[in-house]
Amino acid sequence: MSFYKVLPASASYKASAPLVYRSDLELSVGQVVTVPLKKQLVAGIVLTSADKPDFPAKSISSASDLPPLPVPLVELAKWMMAYYSNSTGSIARQLVSLNNLKEPKQPPKLVESSINKPPELPQLTPEQKSVVDKITTSGTYLLHGETGSGKTRIYLELSVKVLEFKKSVVILTPEIGLTSQLEKQFKNPLSEQIIVAHSSLTLAQRRAIWQRILTTKEPLVVIGPRSALFLPLKNVGLIVIDEAHDSSYKQSDAPHYQASTVAAKLSELHNCPLVLGSATPSINDYFLAEQKGRPILRMEKLATNPNSSAAPKKLVLVDIRNRTNFKRSAHISDELIKATELALANGEQSLFFLNRRGTARVVICADCGWTASCPHCGLPLTYHGDQHHLRCHTCGFRQVAPTNCPNCGSTNLSYKSIGSKAIEAEAGKLFPKARIRRFDSDNPKPERLEQIYDEVRDGAVDIIIGTQTVAKGLDLPKLAVAGIIVADTSLFLPDYSADERTYQLIRQVIGRVGRGHRAGTAIIQTYSPDNPIIQAAIKDDYASFYKRELEQRQKFGFPPAYHLLKLEVGRTGAHAAETAAGRLKQTLEASHLKVAIDGPSPSFHEIRGGKYFQQLVIKSKSRAELIKALELVPPNWRSELDPISLL
Repeated sequence: MSFYKVLPASASYKASAPLVYRSDLELSVGQVVTVPLKKQLVAGIVLTSADKPDFPAKSISSASDLPPLPVPLVELAKWMMAYYSNSTGSIARQLVSLNNLKEPKQPPKLVESSINKPPELPQLTPEQKSVVDKITTSGTYLLHGETGSGKTRIYLELSVKVLEFKKSVVILTPEIGLTSQLEKQFKNPLSEQIIVAHSSLTLAQRRAIWQRILTTKEPLVVIGPRSALFLPLKNVGLIVIDEAHDSSYKQSDAPHYQASTVAAKLSELHNCPLVLGSATPSINDYFLAEQKGRPILRMEKLATNPNSSAAPKKLVLVDIRNRTNFKRSAHISDELIKATELALANGEQSLFFLNRRGTARVVICADCGWTASCPHCGLPLTYHGDQHHLRCHTCGFRQVAPTNCPNCGSTNLSYKSIGSKAIEAEAGKLFPKARIRRFDSDNPKPERLEQIYDEVRDGAVDIIIGTQTVAKGLDLPKLAVAGIIVADTSLFLPDYSADERTYQLIRQVIGRVGRGHRAGTAIIQTYSPDNPIIQAAIKDDYASFYKRELEQRQKFGFPPAYHLLKLEVGRTGAHAAETAAGRLKQTLEASHLKVAIDGPSPSFHEIRGGKYFQQLVIKSKSRAELIKALELVPPNWRSELDPISLL
């Protein structure tokens, strides 16, 4: 009889240590097993052998015939438990689940490697070659490349070299919608070695992919969102995080983690390079690169025209406050209409960006001031005109839109703060012959960008309308006009990262045009044209933006100058929530930890699911002090280390 420490892959297992089980079998580190947990059978991962405990250990029910998980992946799980103080159950679920243990009727076919095929790649520009030559050893490289400078070509060149040494590659992308584009760019030179893995695939597809990766002996290139870090790849020789600044790389649910931080540890365990690619690097990544002496690789020239450092684009700033700029439409300026009409006449595409879903963000009674709000969350309900209903984008509550005010009976209801659906309807009136498509999270699966990317790229859509999905990394050769409907949507949010997100979004949208395929026009509509963040984004002045933002964060105690811990508690009453938060604050202050405590204060979304939420924000120069603070937090609190937002 042998004993083993096992990580149960169950969200219900909240402890921070593995469990000890017994077995008649000889098991390896990383072996996937099935174990009893309370009254359930769950998947588990063998961590190590154990001494016989002084209690009757339960027996391991079964062991998978599949090979064990790679040792670096098991070591990564151990590290995450300590670094993020996450429960073992939530971390183990990232690596394995019961779905992966179900043996398919026919094992997934393993394709032969195609690394001996000659890569069909364009010649590297001198700037690209200089960057490739510098990425030779393990460690983190910050690739600060302007839009259109050919960062993907760098990833391809490095991948081909890594595959020649029989090692695998992980390419992360922030949006599922971008996987189709990356797959297409990688497929010609690398063919059948490409695996795309993401949550939009069926369970059967994901299971087959997981098993193929675990069982194959061939090197692979895996493309996917942050969860791809936990696929059972062996001998990883390169990890790339494309659009590394994007907030999608932060896991907001348990287990909380930042993909770039986890990727850095995984690259260390595999002794391979990690490349963080972005045209707008995050403040944290840039600061860490400077402080730790990591290489910052700059790319400024267009890949399609390496002799030019400036994209052939025209930038137009439109003041929304000056209503003479909006004679033909209340929301789409005359300048943007004119540019779109010209693009349509030339057979070119236009893009309208608005970081708001729905038709109207607020429904208000003009007579008594009543506003439509969620009965569970207290947040304004968003009106969706195509279905004529109101929806809460936090909890999912929905109801039929009222025809009169439930408070005073008035029919004088006003719809304020437009969303992407309203822009779609407006564009349909202005350009009745244009082929218009909207892309946001309200799209059904068959209509999502990743499903019809080839059609969009080839010009089957004249006007593309969307939220962040269309602002990130898309390369559309026929795109001539990029319009930002309201550039200020995130600028005045009460959050320390609001300025950074605004700068990044503006730069990303501007970067969709003028990529060397054709001349482009970017039109930025804003209520605050003189704002220094908007001015820095328009001028592509990252240096001044970075300097100003870093000074502000150091002054007010935010990352990267300080580490943060966000704590949140929910109670059925507002007073009860405030009392609970105040009690924990007193406990933390009495501990004499080297921390500063902001709050208690109502959470940004104060009422959710019928509960009232209060939060504390703990700041410290030492991350270890925050780990100590976590030990004092009651189990019914929600905690998040290293939050990228306090909303």
